[in-house]
Amino acid sequence: MQAFTVHKGLVAPMDRANVDTDLIMPKQFLKSIKRSGFGPNLFDELRYLDEGQPDSDNSKRPKNPDFPLNFPRYEGASVLLARENFGCGSSREHAPWALVDFGFRCIIAPSFADIFRSNCFKNGLLPIALDAAIVDDLFKAMYDNEGYSLEIDLEQQLVLTPDGHRIPFEVDGFRRDCLLKGLDDIGITLQSEAAISAFEAQHAQRFPWVFQTLEV
Repeated sequence: MQAFTVHKGLVAPMDRANVDTDLIMPKQFLKSIKRSGFGPNLFDELRYLDEGQPDSDNSKRPKNPDFPLNFPRYEGASVLLARENFGCGSSREHAPWALVDFGFRCIIAPSFADIFRSNCFKNGLLPIALDAAIVDDLFKAMYDNEGYSLEIDLEQQLVLTPDGHRIPFEVDGFRRDCLLKGLDDIGITLQSEAAISAFEAQHAQRFPWVFQTLEV
């Protein structure tokens, strides 16, 4: 998993509340567990004018000209600005996979669904919850200034605006440490690889019959 320390990126809007995981990554695209290749179908229902199907050539599909992620001014955005209860609905981990695959590293919103927030941390995507009034101010600044970018300092837990404002945020200490080190659940487990190997060796000595090869 890619570590997150300090990130500066262009901001794009998802200016609606209660965006659920089915809108983020529709159910027809959940057939793969590779974690990659989902970006082209992120917000599929909103981005395209036709109905998306697995394995379709997205480059030939008609795009919705009214959807912000299709606007040239937001091309290459890596910070998503959203409204309250982002990521509600089912617990599908494909939702953060699609956001990461699209290029987002951080989402800022007043609140997140709990399971979605947890899945974000496990996949290197930083969810930042800020007061709704602050999010309103960020939306206004973003709309008023094309090319609006934010700098996210996870170690200091600060959002830095172009005009010099320093907005503090809080992240669970364990999740923050994992993101700073780039550790997902497997990476966390592998930190104890030596202890695991020692236990397995000791277990094999105590119960050798468990490890015997059966003859057919």
